[in-house]
Amino acid sequence: MPLVLCRVDDRLVHGQVVIGWGRPLAIEFVALVDGGVATSQWEQDLYRMAVPPEIEVRFAATEDAAARLAEWQASDRRGLLLTGDIETMAALHRASPAVVHRINLGGIHHRAGRRERLPYLYLTDDEARALVALEADGAEVFAQDLPTSPVVELRNIV
Repeated sequence: MPLVLCRVDDRLVHGQVVIGWGRPLAIEFVALVDGGVATSQWEQDLYRMAVPPEIEVRFAATEDAAARLAEWQASDRRGLLLTGDIETMAALHRASPAVVHRINLGGIHHRAGRRERLPYLYLTDDEARALVALEADGAEVFAQDLPTSPVVELRNIV
């Protein structure tokens, strides 16, 4: 089965991802792409504790993940591709636009320079421009915090 969800969520693995998306989509593995986490055993252990034992968590830095996208897409297990930022997801889209095509903005939270676009989505103007460029490059970008929530198209966000 392919990667069934490509999600940007700055909290990475948490209940909304595991329960909210994982169960309805029958996720069997999470490919967590983050350079810092990929090199930190204790962070990996923390994230593994956040998922039930039947869901495997795979960790990769961006370059490694880009090289493994075809493998993950061809897997016989249902996967979720997860990044903590737009830049990483954009790099993965550039590496394999056919695999990383539909991009879910699930949780990008407040920090200096960001403004609220949706209750769970805060973006800087640069991040908004990066998303518009990503869509111009052929990606479908949308916001949706949970599968039961309405999809919000990018044009209604930026």
